[in-house]
Amino acid sequence: MIVRSSVPTSRGRRTRAALLQAGREAFEEHGYDAVRIDDVCGRAQVSHGTFYTYFGSKEALFGEVAAAVVGEMFAASVVGAAAPDDPYARIEAANRLYLRAWAANSRLVRMVEQAATSEERFGRLLLELREVFVRRGAEGLKRLQEQGLADPELDPRLTAVMLGGMVEHFAHVWLDLGERADEQVAVDHLTRLWARAIGLTVTSGSREEGA
Repeated sequence: MIVRSSVPTSRGRRTRAALLQAGREAFEEHGYDAVRIDDVCGRAQVSHGTFYTYFGSKEALFGEVAAAVVGEMFAASVVGAAAPDDPYARIEAANRLYLRAWAANSRLVRMVEQAATSEERFGRLLLELREVFVRRGAEGLKRLQEQGLADPELDPRLTAVMLGGMVEHFAHVWLDLGERADEQVAVDHLTRLWARAIGLTVTSGSREEGA
């Protein structure tokens, strides 16, 4: 269970942020099991008592670190208003941004997955964290279906889960396990597979016209 303390002062907010950053660095360097609260306190230069003012346990700290990391990944992979209106180009941009966000945060995401195999609360956390990506993908597909640009028979949520899983697994194999591929080639293949899987029409993307 995540303990959410009330932090009424700027000093308190700075202390809490320092603990989160110290925890993140410690987890990334040593892995979840090897990190002790002493390690985090030493990095943040605070006492044990101060730690427990903000977090009830190492597990609580890890949960908030993980949530912050996935929030950063989500924000980093958002295709903004400056991107082209063409749906194919936006899928391509989203795939590229996601791969780069994964590259910056994959170690901690994998720790959450490992923790989820033995502790139910981390499994629930993992599902909650992935939900933001699934919801965004489902909403995007639904809009394309309403515009007549994608297969109307596809279930938006299930499709988002499956195609999102494809991208996530490739990111793991590519970035964590060392599969060799140029970034642009990887993004191009992921985008072609995604677009064809949802039946994105030729008129919605110049890339597909020449494919």
